[in-house]
Amino acid sequence: MRTYIGNQQAVSAEDFVELALGTPVELWLGVEGETDEESAARLDAARDILADPEYRSLPDDVTRIAAEVIETHAPELFNVAPLARPARPRRSSRKGAAA
Repeated sequence: MRTYIGNQQAVSAEDFVELALGTPVELWLGVEGETDEESAARLDAARDILADPEYRSLPDDVTRIAAEVIETHAPELFNVAPLARPARPRRSSRKGAAA
């Protein structure tokens, strides 16, 4: 099954998110090992994008997409098993000793 956003094919999950949002995911999440200067520049660019009227609904769109993904994959995301409680050591109560 192929997934298209507009006329672009999303080959991976990263492609899907980027095409759905209209911006690269790295712009919002950053990349491993980026410097403080690179991070500041990235965040400035993100602020500029959010100021553009075309992207004003982006935070709401991201929230909606995240909620849909959680709803779709909730069984896998929340498939948890209860942990066994550790056994407590029992104290023996000897109030009297037989002699």
